[in-house]
Amino acid sequence: MFQALYNCFWWERLWLPANLTWSDLRDHHGQVFAKASDLYFTLPLAFLFLGVRRLFETYVATPLARLLNVKEKVRLKATPNPILEKHYTSSCKHPKQADIEALSKKSGCSARQVERWFRRRRNQDRPSLLKKFREASWRFTFYLIAFIAGMVVIADKPWFYDLRKVWDGYPVQTMLPSQYWYYMIELSFYWSLLFSIASDVKRKDFKEQVIHHVATIILISFSWCTNYIRAGTLVMALHDSSDYLLESAKMFNYAGWKNTCNNIFIVFAMVFIFTRLIILPFWILHCTIVYPLDHYPPFFGYYFFNLMMLILQSLHIFWAFLIIRMAQKFITGKVVEDERSDRDETDNSDEEDEKPVAAAGSATKNGPLTNGHPVLNNNHRKVE
Repeated sequence: MFQALYNCFWWERLWLPANLTWSDLRDHHGQVFAKASDLYFTLPLAFLFLGVRRLFETYVATPLARLLNVKEKVRLKATPNPILEKHYTSSCKHPKQADIEALSKKSGCSARQVERWFRRRRNQDRPSLLKKFREASWRFTFYLIAFIAGMVVIADKPWFYDLRKVWDGYPVQTMLPSQYWYYMIELSFYWSLLFSIASDVKRKDFKEQVIHHVATIILISFSWCTNYIRAGTLVMALHDSSDYLLESAKMFNYAGWKNTCNNIFIVFAMVFIFTRLIILPFWILHCTIVYPLDHYPPFFGYYFFNLMMLILQSLHIFWAFLIIRMAQKFITGKVVEDERSDRDETDNSDEEDEKPVAAAGSATKNGPLTNGHPVLNNNHRKVE
């Protein structure tokens, strides 16, 4: 049964144009072709990336954060309360009014104190500024190096200047060593992003990020197996061209360099819109949808590859909408803020005069702040 499923999955009509077989893509006469088995190498390499990232964040990003004077925001902590903590961890982090009233009776606290406790408890779970800076530093470093490497790989190739040549001789197109390593490193990095996404900073577009990583991994893997390597390298380099700008804008934002952050963000917005909404659909997608039909009739692999490309294009339109909203705020004089990010919730000033929630059954009114912190304004509006 396993062998039957294996043969069905690797049926040549799914992956290759008509009248071509896997034997046509075997190494011969000095020509080397991509092999599906090569993709196994990306999994251990992904875990290696996670290890390198840990070292980078500890020994490079953290000292850099100190050098740039990245300061942590002081957050008021929620006073330990078993009743409210149990509801927070097991039921809901945003209780409804009926739940607040019920918890107020159980804990002996006022409804306003319960609301404030949940706000502070949610703020405690939000990632620190240092964590955000470290993540942005790691991604900036990779995307910048990957973009430079990608341009080195493709800039001297004839199909970089004439997209019709992407399909010359397809699918019998030999693979270059530079293309091999470019694919392995890019795919391994996206595997590492998928593995770490649960522990990374979560934003409002978390689901879209998961879809993006999965679609990218499928697209890179599928293009490798079907020898769409020339088109694949173009797509990867195009995506890396703007990502490092966004990550650098985040880094300067966390460091408090607002003018530098805003200027880089405007450059990023222009590059993103030009590459993702103009070059990708009107050049690259045109290259992968129209030009192949001059060389072979459509087959499953042709439709599947372009379906994944269209999914990525849809995500780019979604993100472009958020980016344009942020750019409008900047142009109109409002402070730029990342539409995807959650920011700290602020306690109302009149509530700060009350004593924070105490342990169950021991709450009293008009007591001093137990942690001794003054009233804070946490409503910082930044890019990230």
